[in-house]
Amino acid sequence: MVEAVAVQGPAGGSSAGRGGARRRRAALAALVAASALLYGTYSLMRLRAFRTGSYDLVIFDQAIRSYSRFGLPVAIVKGVHNDFGPDFSILGDHFSPLLALLAPLYWIHDGPATLLVAQAVLLALAIPPIWRYTERRLGARAAYCAAGAYALSWPIAEALAFDFHEVAFVPLLSALMVERHDAGRRLQAVAAAFALLLVKEDMGLLLAGFGLYLLTRPTGRGRQSRRSLRGLGDLRGLLPPGDRRAGLAYVAAGVAATWACSRVAVAAFGGDNDYYWAYGALGPDLPHAAVHAVTHPWDVLRVLGDPPQKLLTMALVLLPLLLLPLASPLTLTAVPLLAERMLASRFSNWWEPHYHYNAFIVAVLVLAAADGAARLRGRARFARGAPGRLPSAAPMAGILAVTVAFAPFFAYRHLADPALWRPNERVRAASAAVERIPDGALVEAANGLGPALTSRARVLLWDDRSHGAPWVIAQVERLEFPFASPAEQRRRVEGLKAEGYREVFQREGYVVLHKDVPDPW
Repeated sequence: MVEAVAVQGPAGGSSAGRGGARRRRAALAALVAASALLYGTYSLMRLRAFRTGSYDLVIFDQAIRSYSRFGLPVAIVKGVHNDFGPDFSILGDHFSPLLALLAPLYWIHDGPATLLVAQAVLLALAIPPIWRYTERRLGARAAYCAAGAYALSWPIAEALAFDFHEVAFVPLLSALMVERHDAGRRLQAVAAAFALLLVKEDMGLLLAGFGLYLLTRPTGRGRQSRRSLRGLGDLRGLLPPGDRRAGLAYVAAGVAATWACSRVAVAAFGGDNDYYWAYGALGPDLPHAAVHAVTHPWDVLRVLGDPPQKLLTMALVLLPLLLLPLASPLTLTAVPLLAERMLASRFSNWWEPHYHYNAFIVAVLVLAAADGAARLRGRARFARGAPGRLPSAAPMAGILAVTVAFAPFFAYRHLADPALWRPNERVRAASAAVERIPDGALVEAANGLGPALTSRARVLLWDDRSHGAPWVIAQVERLEFPFASPAEQRRRVEGLKAEGYREVFQREGYVVLHKDVPDPW
């Protein structure tokens, strides 16, 4: 019965006429532009302040540069550090062919700043479908609140704080898939879903979750039946055959695509199918883990809460949305992708609130919050037998308020750091160290320096092994990935000197080393 009300349209009404529509379009465009400006400015200032890293910004920069030269997306920094070889294609790491769409941008400007700006625009473009979906349910004012809550959400902020990733495409495509299907534009929804499958090998899980949602959602004749037979109990049997077929098709396509991309495509490009297997607590491989999950369901629940950080992250995902996604079956869309991370027993970054992983599901959850608010409002109206007194925008306004309150506790807090805006001595020293590297040179660079070099040099990651590069830039005072401590970094520099490297620069912990050796590649 709630479904009938939730999908009828804006509960609070919206301005009619061309003038109102133009004002809404202008306001929405301004919100998109402001969000893109915020994202781009923050990302570029981080790049300028040497707060980005070779892992993963240089990986993607090298890959997109290869695409722009009509080759496979080779990232020498990834291949050498992870022992895949210097000609390793990142399609063997994550199956993300959609990244090739960014290659023409490198014909305009070749460098990591291009990726950061592109990501800013892509993330901001998820705002219009979020607005449209919410406006149909709760009105224009609620739609602006939902769009603002997405724009300022902590998962987006944390994704920006971890440089660039393929996640840049996901909020837009996932929001389009849901919103276009909801609007009755099924082919457009399918096109967005297909594009999602080209973003990353596990995006089929998002499609499978969406299919599960469709199996719960009456549309068309089913909705009208609920209106006319209101109060006659559970009417799930009235779900139209068309929506059942669509739901089953999404589930089947999602599961099949996930298997094909992760088990076939990745291996075809030189990857290791077991590289990201992180479910040792359930079994050594997928078949054993699946059987174990069915026969020992309590072990699944145990893994979901071990370590407790997983529970905290799941709470942080839902609490800023006032738990409203729990009132909507649309949340099923995000469940398989969330479970993929939370059932893992290694790769602890998967279940942290930091990094970019939560941005994969944030747009869907904002839409689910809007749907949940509409359902709860509809239930309250039916219970009273009269229109509810609660303004339709109130729940989404509450979400926006909580989102703003959460902002200082996540990545946006760095916007208040003066060092992000004004170069300090550390930044000046880093710039001076980078300038010592000749154009075109092969260099093993500390993680934080690679992005400043990748446009004009061939960058490897400085790690605990020598890779034969003539140039090395180290950092011995601040912790750098993948080392465990600055002391370990200092020992590594001493080891390089013992191998014949000579120090040509030292300042603020940055050390530039050089050795006359032939270029190995």
